[in-house]
Amino acid sequence: MKPISFDEILPLEDYERVREVTRPLLIYEKARRRLAVGSHITLLFENRQTAWYQVEEMIRTEKTFARDAIEHEIDTYNDLVPRGGELVATMLIEYADSRERDAALKRLVGRERCVRFVIGERRVAGSFDDRQLSPERMSAVQFVRFSPTGISAHESRALAEAGKLAVEVDHPAGAQIAGGLAEAVATDLE
Repeated sequence: MKPISFDEILPLEDYERVREVTRPLLIYEKARRRLAVGSHITLLFENRQTAWYQVEEMIRTEKTFARDAIEHEIDTYNDLVPRGGELVATMLIEYADSRERDAALKRLVGRERCVRFVIGERRVAGSFDDRQLSPERMSAVQFVRFSPTGISAHESRALAEAGKLAVEVDHPAGAQIAGGLAEAVATDLE
């Protein structure tokens, strides 16, 4: 997928006019790319559309008008746009109770070594952003890349249709990728 460019970003006033129409479409896109792995971990598989939406929403939230600030947002979220043959996911660690979350984030240090994308019989280790890693606690939001090599578009679609895509986190139970998410992931791997 090609990265987002400055020319594709709508000026704030234009985005405000189309937001009511685009927002439900992008919320739907994000919902179909969401995978719960256990009761506290969710992965959101990103693409150009989800990254573009995040840029527009950040500009809206922060009331950003300066070109250099907008380009900074674009650069930040372009890190979430998958390059050919890879997947990028935002991993969210979610606990309703803040004390329970804080304790869990301390316990989960090192979990980044235990996240794998399963494609057929292969397991591909996730690659995390080093800037988000700490020896004291895990960040509640992590960006993870999966780079399965040697998978053709035809093979990724066939594996998706056969229900042979999954994510494992620390144990083989993980969560199977199916339906619309399987289709989206297979498309992203092309």
